[in-house]
Amino acid sequence: MAIAVRLDSCQYGSCQDVAYDCLPPMRGGINSGLGMGQSAKTILLVDDDAALRSSLEFILGIEGYAVRAYSRGCELLEEKNFPDHGCMVIDQRLPDIEGLQLISALRAHSVNLPAILITTNPNRALRRRAQEAAIAIVEKPLLTGTLFQQIDIALR
Repeated sequence: MAIAVRLDSCQYGSCQDVAYDCLPPMRGGINSGLGMGQSAKTILLVDDDAALRSSLEFILGIEGYAVRAYSRGCELLEEKNFPDHGCMVIDQRLPDIEGLQLISALRAHSVNLPAILITTNPNRALRRRAQEAAIAIVEKPLLTGTLFQQIDIALR
């Protein structure tokens, strides 16, 4: 199965159509037995900044969360076992897909975990799109406890 995604704004100057042939078909959605026996507090983290990804993975682990970290959106799209309970923390500016597009593609395939978008200087259009999709935005740099507050809200 392919997920076709139109990249409306590319950091390299041109738009392109990208087809991801990496998302397996899901039967029964996220609650179909996938992730059985996994932690009830799993964070799926996607950020291409290795230092930030590593830091968040470390601190979230200390806080007791099971963390699965990915550097690209397609890596998360390739995931076969999504947790029954958890949330996604996704960078808006990934090298292969925008964070909102990634979340939309996952939701289209019954991955309905709560999502938190992390980004720098979100414009009004991005804020509106995220709000319409019920996605929280946390601004970088992540200097306050806002991300952890949003994770707590998402996991309630």
